[in-house]
Amino acid sequence: MAEKTTEQLLESVGAVRHGHFVLSSGRHSGTYVQCALVLAHPEHAEALGRALAERLRGTRIDAVISLALGGLILGQEVARALGVRAMFVERDAGGKMALRRGFHLDPDERILVVEDVWTTGKSTREGWEVVETEGGRVVALAALVDRSGGAIDWKVPAAALVEIAIPSYEEKECPLCRAGSVAVRPGSRFKEAKK
Repeated sequence: MAEKTTEQLLESVGAVRHGHFVLSSGRHSGTYVQCALVLAHPEHAEALGRALAERLRGTRIDAVISLALGGLILGQEVARALGVRAMFVERDAGGKMALRRGFHLDPDERILVVEDVWTTGKSTREGWEVVETEGGRVVALAALVDRSGGAIDWKVPAAALVEIAIPSYEEKECPLCRAGSVAVRPGSRFKEAKK
């Protein structure tokens, strides 16, 4: 699946939203990519997972760990395409990423970490830390969308199906806030942010 085709698919299902948003990184942006809207279509999720897996074919991967909630469906489809086990990390009651639900990693198991969108890479790094704490070894990273502008130096092979240059700002530097707009948190929380 070509990058342009992926971007067109995201647009066609309304996954690229415009407004004033607080991203999971805490940064503000006028554009938000809601990957759940494209992954809600099983045929698209399967095709995107296959395309992402294809970009990593030269890397030996024993299992996929995705980040809940956004990377869960995509991670499942990438694992299916690679023919490996799929698991996920999620936040515990204290807000810390953890491998739960009876999932376990074998010592030195080679792991691909999958996320839906990279902006700063903070969540992916948290997932990576969990893998290492549990005895696995991160050998590659993948995302549906890289909106970092190529600014993240991962130190392992990393693949994204599409790179979209979308500016984001620290709250105190946000031009939308200065213009009086109220930001919303569009992810799984849907709470209004403080102005």
